[in-house]
Amino acid sequence: MQIILRKDYETLGKIGDVIAVKPGYARNFLIPGGIAYSATKANLARLEHDKKTLELQDLKERRRAGDLHAKLHDLRLLMPVQTGEEDRMFGAVTSADIAEAIKERGVEIDRRKIQLAEPIKNLGEFDVPVKLHREVVAILKVDVVKES
Repeated sequence: MQIILRKDYETLGKIGDVIAVKPGYARNFLIPGGIAYSATKANLARLEHDKKTLELQDLKERRRAGDLHAKLHDLRLLMPVQTGEEDRMFGAVTSADIAEAIKERGVEIDRRKIQLAEPIKNLGEFDVPVKLHREVVAILKVDVVKES
């Protein structure tokens, strides 16, 4: 089934791309979720008309991401954690913890944009990528230290 993407979707493509997917995937997930619409003749004609609007929307999102990148670039987070014997951590630092620490600094970030492969389970300094836009990725410095 041919569909037109209404939003960027990492595994499928960018806004406005016409792609082929399985009919069940389109009917049950992509179309009801507002991620895509079917590629009929009328929708393809509408796509040409909407491309300018989509480009402006993408430009605005990229500018917002650039502003956030500037704020996060100079930000260094200090994450105090409880430790036991031999400086072993109790628990781990997750993307939700990092998002909360960023929020305390006055910057609102969705935890899903924080690209943490696995929770941080060691003390030390870590570079954590934050995907703000498909073209803008900020690197956040996170220092995990012992709680005093």
